[in-house]
Amino acid sequence: MAQPRSRTPRLFQPAVYYATRSVIAAACVPPFPIARHWAQVVGRWYATSRINQRHFKRAKENIHVAFPDWDADRVAHTALLSHEHLTTFGVELAFVPRLLTEDGWVRHISFGNIEPALHELVKAGPCILITGHCGNWESLGYTMALLGFPMHAVYRPLDIPSMDRWVRRTRSRRGLELVDKFGAVRKLPALLRAGAPIGLVADQNGGDRGVFVPFFNRLTSTYKSIGLLALQFNAKIICGFARREPIKNPTLLGHRLEMTDIFGPEEWNTHPDPLFYLTARFRYAIERMVRSAPDQYLWMHRIWRSRPRHERLNKPLPDSLLDKIRLLPWMTDAAIEQLKEHSVRDARTLAETGRHRLS
Repeated sequence: MAQPRSRTPRLFQPAVYYATRSVIAAACVPPFPIARHWAQVVGRWYATSRINQRHFKRAKENIHVAFPDWDADRVAHTALLSHEHLTTFGVELAFVPRLLTEDGWVRHISFGNIEPALHELVKAGPCILITGHCGNWESLGYTMALLGFPMHAVYRPLDIPSMDRWVRRTRSRRGLELVDKFGAVRKLPALLRAGAPIGLVADQNGGDRGVFVPFFNRLTSTYKSIGLLALQFNAKIICGFARREPIKNPTLLGHRLEMTDIFGPEEWNTHPDPLFYLTARFRYAIERMVRSAPDQYLWMHRIWRSRPRHERLNKPLPDSLLDKIRLLPWMTDAAIEQLKEHSVRDARTLAETGRHRLS
């Protein structure tokens, strides 16, 4: 896949680069506790500002889908905290290179139940580490690299080449190598074959041709490429995230690494559709991350934008898909009924609007 052309004209790219670097440098001038505090203030203001009405509304709608039993006040408060998390994440991103050093990272990071994941990584077999836009995925990659596991994280290159080179340099200082998503098809197989762990933020919208699996009991599109890589190399899939813990010492990041699932070929090979099963399973692992820290998820994203073919054609849920969903051990009868209701409602919305995607 060719890299898309930059949307910033070449003439203005140097100005944008230096302006962005200046903003990042300015954010790092005050001590970290002060910078983080003001990031939270800005996030709360921006969440309900007039210029953000559309995204705040979408965040509330998405939270209501995920947590239908919550009242309106709790939904709105979580949407506000999600925006606060986004601006806080931005400040943490600026400070992470100086805080997570070889000598200082142990003060900022704590660990949950990650021993099984470390055991798999020490074995140096093919491993795919999966997280979502929940918590701080940057500190997760940094920490794994500092633990001695040279991470290769797939990311979308920035539109401005000079900015992209700067980001790559800052990440590689701690052993975190960034893999251009537009060349990942060629690079990732070689890395897995060599036993190098790769990291992916795997909750992006996979488009109309993705694998549609349950996510909060509503079908969502996920890229096939992750599952196909796992199938090709019989890779272990390790799902985890870095959650921001309640602040006890404001000078510290206070991130805790937690694992939500780990599985491999022995689980998916028994399923009639291995690709569907492993995709649904890591999506469920991401769902568990979000449920444990709903205020640290980017709810303003178009999580359920792309819709499966049967909904675009205003047809009922196919029996073949329903049978695969029923075989997922975590899907209860009540969850399946909720998923079917969502599918009927989404198909009706598409038919009424004449679109093939949700807004």
